[in-house]
Amino acid sequence: MANVKLPCKPGCVVSEHPGNHKNYAAPGLSLPWQPVSSHLSVSVSWSFSLIVIIVSVDNMPCCAHGCGKNSEDGFFFTSDNRGDESTGELASNMAVPPSYADLGKSAKDIFSKGYGFGVVKLDLKTKSQSGVEFSTSGSSNTDTGKAAGSLETKYNMKDLGLSFKQKWNTDNTLTSEVTLEDQLAKGLKLTFDTSFVPNTGKKSGKLKTGYKRDYVNLGCDIDFDLAGPTVQGAAVLGYQGWLAGYQMAFDTAKSKLAQNNFALGYRAADFQLHTNVNDGTEFGGSIYQRVNEQLETAVMLAWTAGSNNTRFGIAAKYQLDKKSSLSAKVNNASLIGVGYTQTLRPGVKLTLSALIDGKNFSAGGHKVGMGFELEA
Repeated sequence: MANVKLPCKPGCVVSEHPGNHKNYAAPGLSLPWQPVSSHLSVSVSWSFSLIVIIVSVDNMPCCAHGCGKNSEDGFFFTSDNRGDESTGELASNMAVPPSYADLGKSAKDIFSKGYGFGVVKLDLKTKSQSGVEFSTSGSSNTDTGKAAGSLETKYNMKDLGLSFKQKWNTDNTLTSEVTLEDQLAKGLKLTFDTSFVPNTGKKSGKLKTGYKRDYVNLGCDIDFDLAGPTVQGAAVLGYQGWLAGYQMAFDTAKSKLAQNNFALGYRAADFQLHTNVNDGTEFGGSIYQRVNEQLETAVMLAWTAGSNNTRFGIAAKYQLDKKSSLSAKVNNASLIGVGYTQTLRPGVKLTLSALIDGKNFSAGGHKVGMGFELEA
């Protein structure tokens, strides 16, 4: 929003109005009277490609040139500089729905982020002056003592819409990923992913495609397998907060569906509801709510056909201040998880977590974890 004071423009037509008020308008423009003013205040705001100029009269014997319509506080001047047919009002109702894998993600994050039971983990992220990003991760399992690590590099060529990613882990697996986005068509993303295991010589590849725009998010992945590729597809439709999704996997070697999932949900600014059915036997649902700026809550339910056992959990995250947060969760198996995250300084984050078995509290077997995240 910008406020600009305009000087008086020549060529204004001044007309008397009953009550000793004057009306100033551009030649050929008839406007209702406004109080005599000494300055003209122009407010410019933009929403996407629609630019709206609000002109208000503030004690100034002057006018603004242009055509528009009057309001109670001034005049509206609209500059329609649209590159497409969307307007600010329509854009508020339009939203790209999430991918199928991200349906119910807000609730999943409350249950998963801020915890690291049974491991001590260190993550380091750096970026070179040339734009290459490096991510290094190392962890040690407190129960088995097994250590694992990975190194990842990523380089983006934003002008060409290209990104390159390579990763190596301690299992001696090399993966490479090339992504092309918004080049062939707006909203279209193409990714070619390969992996190679030097010890065994095993190779694999996958082509991932995704297309998203208002109201729809589509995805299709193809595994390159000599025995027969597996085609995975997903589609999510969204309208006025409602979401409907379908996911499938087709095994060409056996000529049958390997996966058949449905999902339905609703998403608002501070509330999300998600339900899903996997292969007609697994039923699940989640509810997410942002109670206020500090508190977020989530509930998850799951049930398998042919079983009388319903699995459920409750989780919450509370933002203590700008640098620290507290997380807690509990499920029907009486497993209680607690996590604490503290930003020690910019780029340095510490996470402490513990998992307590409520049914066997005195028997032991509880787990603790610690994580450091460094970013430079």
